Amino acid sequence: MKTEPIKNKKDLEKLKLYFEEKGNMRDFALVVISVNTGLRCSDILNLKWEDVYEFDTKKIKTHICIIEKKTQKLIKIKINKAVALCLRRLKRYYGNIEKGGVLFRSQKGKNRAISRIQMYRILKQAAKFLKIEGNISCHSLRKTFGYIAFKKGVPAAVIMELFNHSSYAITRRYLCIDQDEKDKVFMMLNL
Repeated sequence: MKTEPIKNKKDLEKLKLYFEEKGNMRDFALVVISVNTGLRCSDILNLKWEDVYEFDTKKIKTHICIIEKKTQKLIKIKINKAVALCLRRLKRYYGNIEKGGVLFRSQKGKNRAISRIQMYRILKQAAKFLKIEGNISCHSLRKTFGYIAFKKGVPAAVIMELFNHSSYAITRRYLCIDQDEKDKVFMMLNL
């Protein structure tokens, strides 16, 4: 089965609330940061505090600048208000942070990030509990970013650039435009 984005914004809010109400700031932050940056899960899980936090000024950085694991390209992502707030909350949750410290700490070691498999389990279990439809996996959060950006009017070419895709065909698959989406276009035009 093909991984799908979370198309219903209410489902996305339910997912965030699920972790927040459980007091699980790490998993809450994992969702918020993923859907607001569009990073691949391999890049999300590799984030360190120095990627998002300026230790000298004790402030959240304005941008995340990392080398993507898959493409080996430099990517620069503006940190929006939702991500900045989430990072401040995550910092308070952990108590102390240090350079080289991972954002999404595993319980299996002092400075080890959760694995991709664990991220998958976390999301799959929450989606099942919340009855979120579709095949939800780690990549769903990246696809959700692209899908919502597209629905808000961001041109597909810009999304392609943000994702560092080599072709529009790849981006088109990410956007998961189904028949309902196509039907809405015909009904909206109604010339």
